[in-house]
Amino acid sequence: MALLEIKNLSVDFRNGQQITHAVKGVSLEIEKGEILAVVGESGSGKSVTALSVLQLLPYPIAVHPSGSIKFRGEELVGAPDVTLRGIRGNKVAMIFQEPMTSLNPLHTIEKQIAEVLFIHKRMAPAAARTRVIELLNLVGLEKLTQRLNAYPHELSGGQRQRVMIAMALANEPDLLIADEPTTAVDVTVQAQLLKLLKDLQKKTGMAVMLITHDLSIVRKMADRVAVMYQGELVEYEKTEKLFTTPAHAYTQMLLAAQPSGTPQPFDKKLPAIFHAEQLKVHFPIKAGIFHRTVDYVKAVDGIDIDIRPGQTVGVVGESGSGKTTLGLALLRLIQSQGVIRFDGKPLDTMAANDIRPFRKDMQIVFQDPYGSLSPRLSVVQIIEEGLLVHYTGLSAAEREKMVIDVMKEVGLDPATRNRYPHEFSGGQRQRIAIARAMVLNPKFVILDEPTSALDMSVQAQIIDLLRNLQQKHNLAYMFISHDLRVIRAISHQVIVMKNGKVVESGDAKQIFDNPREAYTKTLIAAALNIEVAGNGNNHAA
Repeated sequence: MALLEIKNLSVDFRNGQQITHAVKGVSLEIEKGEILAVVGESGSGKSVTALSVLQLLPYPIAVHPSGSIKFRGEELVGAPDVTLRGIRGNKVAMIFQEPMTSLNPLHTIEKQIAEVLFIHKRMAPAAARTRVIELLNLVGLEKLTQRLNAYPHELSGGQRQRVMIAMALANEPDLLIADEPTTAVDVTVQAQLLKLLKDLQKKTGMAVMLITHDLSIVRKMADRVAVMYQGELVEYEKTEKLFTTPAHAYTQMLLAAQPSGTPQPFDKKLPAIFHAEQLKVHFPIKAGIFHRTVDYVKAVDGIDIDIRPGQTVGVVGESGSGKTTLGLALLRLIQSQGVIRFDGKPLDTMAANDIRPFRKDMQIVFQDPYGSLSPRLSVVQIIEEGLLVHYTGLSAAEREKMVIDVMKEVGLDPATRNRYPHEFSGGQRQRIAIARAMVLNPKFVILDEPTSALDMSVQAQIIDLLRNLQQKHNLAYMFISHDLRVIRAISHQVIVMKNGKVVESGDAKQIFDNPREAYTKTLIAAALNIEVAGNGNNHAA
C-alpha cells in the first residue's frame, strides 16, 4: 500500500454561476521515504492538489466533483474534522511558500513551534522547550536556541524558512508537503535548505511531496516527477527518465525554458551613460532618549560603476547586500554621497526639481509588478502616465498611439489596454511594467529582480524581450538579481556585492568561468550546482 494515494482527483472553484476547473482527474502515489516533485507553471494546479491532501481548501467555494485521497488507506476526502485534526501537523505536515505570511508576527519562535507539541503530544512546557531546542539544532539554527523569544520579523528569510521546517518536523510526520519552499530565498540559502530537507528525509525516512516550478531543484532532489499543466497530470515518471527522454511536449518546453543565450556586443569606446565614484549610502542607527546617532548601516559603501549604451551590468549578491539601494542611489531616489553623472551631467549636485527633466531618460522596472502597478488604473492609464508628465504637448490620440506601439513592442495585445492589472498573468504584468518604462524612450533602465517572481518559461521570454529591446534602442541596463542563471544570460559585466561593498567585478565570462573570490564561488556553486554549495556553509542563513 502506498503512503499517499490520490485517484481521479478533481477540484472546482465556484463563484456564483462561474465554475473554474482547477484540477482535472489527477492520480498519483507517494511511497514511504520517497521524494515526489510536482512541477508546472503558475495555475497548473500544483498547490491546489497539495492543499486537497490536508483538506485545506475553502468549502463550499472549493469542491471535489470526483476523486479519492487515501493516507495509509484512510480516506481524507470528506473525512470528519476529528480525523483530519489527527493527521494535520501530526502525520502529514506542510511548509508553505512564504514564511513571513505563514508565521504569526505576534508570537515568538518558541511559542509557534511548541504549539504543535502542545496540541498533538500534550507535552508539558519544560519538555516542549527541550524539544524546540532539539528541533532548532536539527534545522541548523543553533544560535537561535539562545533567542527563543525572537519574533519572525527579527529573522532572515532563510532563518524563517528553517523555523517553518522545524514546526513541520516537530511531530516526526510520515509525509512532508513542501510548497515552493525556496522561492523567496537567495541561491545560497536555497542550496542549504534543499540539502537540509534531503538530509532530514534520509535521517527520518519521511516521504516528501515537493511542489516547485524550478526543474534544476527537481533533478537534484526527486525520485519521481509529476508534471501538471492546466489542472491535468500530463507526465508522471522517474526523474532521470523524465529529464533524459521527456515524452510530453509541455515537459519538453519546461526543460528548454531555462534562461539562456548571451548578450549582444556593445561599443566599448562609447562614453559611459552612467558614472559613479565612491558612492555611499549610510543609514544612521539612533539610540538613547535623545535618539543620537551611534553608528551607521553601510548599505552601499564606496562603489564605482560605469555603464555604457548597449551594455548590461549585472549586480548580484544575497538579500541585504545593497543591490537595490545602489540602484535607487544612482537614480537619486534616496540620499547618497559620492559622484553621480548621467550622460555627462552631475546628478549628485542637482536639486530634485532640476533632475526631473532627466527622469524620462532613466527608468526603473521593479521586482513585483503587482505591487508596482496601480490597481485603480487601466493599462493604458499606467503606460501613458509618464507621457502626461514629460510630453505635455502630445494629444490624447498621439499618446494612445504611443501606448499601442509600445504594447506591441513588448508582446502585449493592444486590445487589452483598457483592462486592469489583476486581469493579467504575472508575466503579462511584468511586460506592462517594462512598457511603462520603454514608452518614454529612455537611455538607461534599472531592472530590479524583474524575473524572480515568474515561472521559468516566462523568465526566458522576458530575458529575450529585454535583449531585443536593448539591441533595438541601444539601451544601457543595470540588472539586479540573485539568480546567476539569469545574470549569465543577459550581462556583459558583473558586480558581486556583499555587505554594501564590491567583492568582485569584471567581464561576465571571466566571473562565471574563473571567479577569484570565495564568496563569488559560493554564489555560483549555489546557483548552478546545488549540491556543491551545500557543504555545511551556513553563513547566508
